[in-house]
Amino acid sequence: MHEDGESRARIGEIQTEHGKITTPVFMPVGTKATVKAILPEQLKEIGAQIILGNTYHLYLQPGPKLIEEFGGLHKFMNWDGPILTDSGGFQVFSLGIGMAEGLGKMTNYFPGEDTRTEVQKYVPKKKLAKIDDDGVTFYSHIDHSRHRFTPESSIKIQEQLGADIILAFDECTSYSADHAYTKNALARTHSWAKRCIAAHCTKQALFGIIQGGTFKDLREESAEFISKLPFDGLCIGGSLGRTKKEMHDLLDWTVPMLPKDKPRHLLGIAGFDDLLECTERGMDMFDCVSPTRNARSGLVYISPESGGSRQNKWRFRIQNTPFRNDHKPIDPACDCYVCRNYSRAYIHHLFRANELLAYNLTSYHNLYFMHRFVDSIRESIKDGSFLELKKFWLS
Repeated sequence: MHEDGESRARIGEIQTEHGKITTPVFMPVGTKATVKAILPEQLKEIGAQIILGNTYHLYLQPGPKLIEEFGGLHKFMNWDGPILTDSGGFQVFSLGIGMAEGLGKMTNYFPGEDTRTEVQKYVPKKKLAKIDDDGVTFYSHIDHSRHRFTPESSIKIQEQLGADIILAFDECTSYSADHAYTKNALARTHSWAKRCIAAHCTKQALFGIIQGGTFKDLREESAEFISKLPFDGLCIGGSLGRTKKEMHDLLDWTVPMLPKDKPRHLLGIAGFDDLLECTERGMDMFDCVSPTRNARSGLVYISPESGGSRQNKWRFRIQNTPFRNDHKPIDPACDCYVCRNYSRAYIHHLFRANELLAYNLTSYHNLYFMHRFVDSIRESIKDGSFLELKKFWLS
């Protein structure tokens, strides 16, 4: 492990059966055994080290038994690199209180920074999940069939999927939850963590999840408790606050309590500013659907050299009229396959004509861009220029 001399940023290695991972690392999300609109061969070209699969979705479609019959998720989707699967715990939140109140990643992760009008905001829906001390009962969003997850069943499903890294089952609480509810939920998460360890019987690395909402005492309690259990790595999950400042405060409380010899995964966060700020605070692993989700809506990434900034979130919408006759690539400073071969005008045309190739080209560019960005973070930690890189991007 190599640490930056002026911050908690660090470089490390994780060895798995399917290859080595060098951190800090960004994981493309392959929710249903596919990174949307991208071939596994393209992921290798892009430089993806590890991808993430979703236990809840793969449990419902096509089912863990079928995937196991094909030799596991790697063979089923033709990806021979490392895979991490989540536990399904986030769906406990998103199908339960999250769906009922319009909270979480399906809306705005940081509601205090929500600039939408009231008309645009999420309309509450019926809860599809109910939590108790033993587990969670939920109804499929596909056909409303009834199902149940417990710590033991989550581990069993992830073992059938065959990922290299699996996560403990937890309760992801909302930023709207009060201290009393969050404390009770934390007790469940800690109890479930011990049950996950007892149920785990494979060589897969098992990561624990630190919860506690936005409450300093509960985050510290969880960090201490989870750190003492025999997990191979640690995740920080749940509500990360109403603003990014609250997330930074939360990490400042928590990270110093974590052992240095275990990888740390910040669940579901990967904005360019987030990667810089959270790497500086000692986080190693990041995942998010945003590069491919943005790509499918025509939002493409652009570097500071080409006009990207915090104000425009380092992106622009390729469908906008000014790009109809634009001969430039998406980002003149990018050397990805898409930027070397296609113009903004052509990709603008693909979106306007509803051609599916648009999704592949923009997803490829965004993922390539994200991986080169994380590469630059690692290089800056090596040569001692991390804070200079951060200033360059965030100024």
